[in-house]
Amino acid sequence: MHTGSPRRFRVLLVAAAAALLTLVALPAEAATQPGPGNDVSWPQCGKALPKGQAFGIVGVNNGLANTTNPCLSTQLTWAGTSKGGTGQPLVALYVNTANPGASGSWWPTSNTYGGTTVTNPYGDCNQGSYGPACSYMYGFAKAYDDANIRGVNNPSSYTWWLDVETGSSWSTDTLANRADLEGMAAYYASIGARTGLYSTRSQWDQIVGAVPSSSNLYALPSWLAGAKSLAVAGRKCSDTALTGGGQVSLTQYVSGGLDYDRSCV
Repeated sequence: MHTGSPRRFRVLLVAAAAALLTLVALPAEAATQPGPGNDVSWPQCGKALPKGQAFGIVGVNNGLANTTNPCLSTQLTWAGTSKGGTGQPLVALYVNTANPGASGSWWPTSNTYGGTTVTNPYGDCNQGSYGPACSYMYGFAKAYDDANIRGVNNPSSYTWWLDVETGSSWSTDTLANRADLEGMAAYYASIGARTGLYSTRSQWDQIVGAVPSSSNLYALPSWLAGAKSLAVAGRKCSDTALTGGGQVSLTQYVSGGLDYDRSCV
């Protein structure tokens, strides 16, 4: 038995139907918002890659600074399917970094590499010394190789993130390690490419330490690892950047065995 008039009942039905449509529409609207991006490299070779990522960041190396990711071409194609919607480029690259000194398979002995004599802010790299001058040249050389011999077309069009982790070989001299990364950043700048820094605060402080404003690393953007979820990754966007003049551009978290990246810009 109805206690209201037929007209009022019809109005209530229309209102209820509109509310139901609104509830149904919300998930579809949410699905159109930019999602996270993903980064992949050699560990994902032969495995299913994420779908629908907002942006893709592809590792150029095979775990070491002097190697090539065997799936680089395939993964670059995958990254090209990114949907966009954030402040990140659809496709970016990251490279393994290291400063191995005597433990490496190659070490520079001069300021010349790839047919170019480099203006080295730390002076001459003589006799293969392991100080800042030759460390700078080692970084320059690895960046040159990454851009020229690993199969990256049009390298100047990408952002190149420098992956700085304690799992790689590093000097106990933080100045030499900083010089190594400065050499890499200098090469990418010489071809007109953008550069960023990937690490955690603890690893960065151990490997590099404080970066002065005179360094070409000082104003570079940071990509911070170590979050456990998308929500935590979002909060880490407010963390202090790795260098005093930079800002946090990306944060990373792991889910289901895959790396996800939250854009902070």
